[in-house]
Amino acid sequence: MAELKKATDGGVGDRPAGKPERQQRSVRVVMLALMITMLLAMLDNLIVGTAMPTIVGDLGGLEHLSWVVTAYTLATAASTPIWGKLGDMYGRKNVFLTSIVLFLVGSVLSGMAQDMGQLIGFRAVQGLGAGGLMVGVMAIIGDLVPPRERGKYQGMMAGVMAIAMIGGPLVGGTITDHLGWRWSFYINLPLGAVALAMVTLVLHLPKRERAEVKIDYLGAALLTVGITAIVLVTTWGGSEYAWGSAVIVGLIAIGAVSLTGFCFVEMQAAEPIIPLHIFRNLNFTLMSVVGFMSGFVMFGAVLFLPLYQQSVQGASATNSGLLLLPMLLAMMVVSLIAGRVTTSTGKYKIFPILGSVLMVSGLFLLSRMDTGTTRLTSGIYMAVLGAGMGFLMQITMLVAQNSVEMKDMGVASSATTLFRTLGSSFGVAIMGALFTGRVQDEMAARGGGAVTARSAQLDASSLAKLPAAVREAYQFAVSSGTHIAFLVGASVGVIALIASVFVKEVPLRGAGPEATSSDGGAAPAAAVGAKQPEAV
Repeated sequence: MAELKKATDGGVGDRPAGKPERQQRSVRVVMLALMITMLLAMLDNLIVGTAMPTIVGDLGGLEHLSWVVTAYTLATAASTPIWGKLGDMYGRKNVFLTSIVLFLVGSVLSGMAQDMGQLIGFRAVQGLGAGGLMVGVMAIIGDLVPPRERGKYQGMMAGVMAIAMIGGPLVGGTITDHLGWRWSFYINLPLGAVALAMVTLVLHLPKRERAEVKIDYLGAALLTVGITAIVLVTTWGGSEYAWGSAVIVGLIAIGAVSLTGFCFVEMQAAEPIIPLHIFRNLNFTLMSVVGFMSGFVMFGAVLFLPLYQQSVQGASATNSGLLLLPMLLAMMVVSLIAGRVTTSTGKYKIFPILGSVLMVSGLFLLSRMDTGTTRLTSGIYMAVLGAGMGFLMQITMLVAQNSVEMKDMGVASSATTLFRTLGSSFGVAIMGALFTGRVQDEMAARGGGAVTARSAQLDASSLAKLPAAVREAYQFAVSSGTHIAFLVGASVGVIALIASVFVKEVPLRGAGPEATSSDGGAAPAAAVGAKQPEAV
């Protein structure tokens, strides 16, 4: 490893002997900047989702409404692995700052949009930047904090997620009502400016000596086409187009061909976008599976629990968000405990297993809810699910990053993030199709066909206007729909449990005199372990 010149500014990345307190303070400052950036990425869709009815009322183009979300999601998913690879090749900090700037530019342009077509295009720009935000945060944390110490910060990450899920709809509604929908995009600017300033000033990572490399353009193109096809299948299937339609079948074929071609290209590329050798590590592959399944479950639950609470338990839209607190608080507390235990003991295998067991149990309990289930009971069930997610959400990234060499930290982070994103797309699509189908079948059987076409869109106020018999039929149909959706989620969780059982307890880097290499063997600590290189 090339000798690195010592920095004189004392920024994060330095490891001066005898100054652990200064080092810890510096890491905390950078972590604050990274958490602000993570909040920026997570809040956006939740805030904009609340503002969408007002946006459509102003700009028109109701028929293109879904593309405002789809364009953002597609751009984010497709760009995530590319951002990760660029960070590995050209340095994490500058690539991360570029993604923040691109996200903010997309936010400003979206706020200035004059019609729905412009908004869709600018949301795609915003999504391109968003693809680099989460992977940048995770990869930088991987660079700064050895895996053994990383558990200390898991509670912060879970806390940011809880704040975003609870605060997003509330902030979005308040901004839209008092400042106008354009400020649902402009609100990103002050947060982004703070993150940019803090990252620029206090983050100093080691420079990397790299030879001239050739960017894998073909691999990037094939991966982008494949991911786009997958996301469009999960977004359009069963809603815009029938699952057996020519469009969906064609997209499936395009996705399969593109991803197969991508694998062949990556085996030959000098600098592959996603080096396939990282999947030779059993732990990394297993964590990719667990991440996919947890994304499948998590976003499906966040979608259908508010629907159940509004339609069956009579909660308002605002209150249904607050009623998710048992799940989110349990997730945050358990994640914090798991992180502390991991840091103090260096042991982690038990957490994916416990998390999977609790996730399956929570989903099974939620599938038992009916029209008579109280909010207290459903809150307890949600807390069980939240505890399971708390054990899984950060541990999957921790183990995945510990399974690769430092030079592959970016692509490992981006691949894990990508699998979780794809899992959420599949979860929403599959659970949504089953939910809608069951609701429509039950409504047709009980004579409620008048509301069948909009059966998954009735809120508490609309429901109150229905005749008593139709309302009761609809409530039964929704509880039946959530039953099948959560039962499928529990079945998917079993796959995560099986994968977790086979995880090998490889020592975490920074836990001792030896660190681990990407194949699970020992590697010198100076290369990847506890003693970090000094910053330049």
